[in-house]
Amino acid sequence: MSLLPFLVFLFLVVSRARTHFRRHRFKAYNGCRPLKSITRTREPFLGLDLMLTALRRARAGYYNRFSASRFAAHGTTFSTRRAFFETLHTIEPENLKYMLATGFDNYKLASLRVKAMTPLFGTGIFTTNGPAWAHSRAILRPSFTRQNMAPLLTMMERHFQLFLGHVPGDGEVFDVQELFFCFTMDTATEFLMGGSTNTLDNERRSEKEEAFVQDYMACCFEAVRKIAMGPLGILAVTPRRIDKARDRAWSYVDRFVDVALERMEKKKKGSEPDGDVAGYNFLEELANQTADRTLLRDQVLNVLLASRDTTAALLSNMFYELARAPGVYQRLREEVLSTVEGEVPTEAEMNGMTYLRWCLNEALRMYPVVPGNTREATQDTILPLGGGPDGKSPVFVKKGTPVLYNVYALHRRKDLYGENADQYMPERWNGLRPGWGFLPFNGGPRICLGRKLKSIIPSKMSHADLDRTIRFN
Repeated sequence: MSLLPFLVFLFLVVSRARTHFRRHRFKAYNGCRPLKSITRTREPFLGLDLMLTALRRARAGYYNRFSASRFAAHGTTFSTRRAFFETLHTIEPENLKYMLATGFDNYKLASLRVKAMTPLFGTGIFTTNGPAWAHSRAILRPSFTRQNMAPLLTMMERHFQLFLGHVPGDGEVFDVQELFFCFTMDTATEFLMGGSTNTLDNERRSEKEEAFVQDYMACCFEAVRKIAMGPLGILAVTPRRIDKARDRAWSYVDRFVDVALERMEKKKKGSEPDGDVAGYNFLEELANQTADRTLLRDQVLNVLLASRDTTAALLSNMFYELARAPGVYQRLREEVLSTVEGEVPTEAEMNGMTYLRWCLNEALRMYPVVPGNTREATQDTILPLGGGPDGKSPVFVKKGTPVLYNVYALHRRKDLYGENADQYMPERWNGLRPGWGFLPFNGGPRICLGRKLKSIIPSKMSHADLDRTIRFN
């Protein structure tokens, strides 16, 4: 019996030695050199000082600036080391290209994110890795094909007219972001499920839809809370009220899943479904791919998560900058009105509005809708840049290491966008091709399926409508 502990000890020593020599050869083969910049937290075990500072900055509305300041202090690729684990940070385009594309199989969604989101949003495209993610992607792709965009323009125009009905016409100050969040919730739920929450429609809104929006938002905030806790997120207990909110939100979506499956069944039998849910809706298209109720619900919740908040943030940020730049607004106004002449635009007309594209790109650059993201190494791998005295050599990344990439800081790099990178200037996009230095929709195999949808802004607006929505100080 006394020999067993010795054998276990010997096995561990040999295993550790083999791992050490294997990694030594791997580093030599790939030309890896030590990181140029390494930081350590004051509290050496969990890095509580850094987490608390980040949370304080987030509550004050300065988290993105705080994150960007760390790159200004430590360089474009650095590590934060604690006693038990290490985190890498990067805003190098070549590193992002490798993580998201050329070395895609070497990285996955961070475990912290998956564990925080899955209990609330199920196993969908934004909470899975590997074959499960590939299966989700394959199911969703047909629903975002080009021919499905035309009905969306008409549907969005109807909701946008309701949006305009909530804009005061007497010069009163109002919160345009709140209206955009209502607008994108109404359009996203109609597109995804065939039934809108109608938060902007005073005649059709109901307590049932309002309850769903509140439950959905409660789940979103809970997921964000757990992600913000970092490694301590695994200790967080989900409040019972959140579990109840999740169950109610799932039940709400399940009703639309049942309708879509029933319609598909009738079509298979050769009979026309009763009524017309929405002419086209994402859920019914998915029901052509699978009859799995749980899978359908989870995918809808995942895509709603990606489509509602991000689009509202983009529109809010662009209108914020337009209100501060009368010259930019006037040029955009002239392009839109001269192109569509007060009518609903076609997709071709939307694509032809160059200055509109520049304005959207500039808003996405300065205020990326997903300002930061994380990947986790699935095996011992590398980042192409960040090592050596000049930071130009590859960096070794141990299996399980999280790598945070900060899109907000990337998009404000002055070596990529000029000394005026902190200014809103749509004209900079005249001929600008930043490549992997511009990642508003991620990149590689996980690039956003709905990125084209965020370019669709209804334009059936009179001169007075535009002037009411954009006001100048």
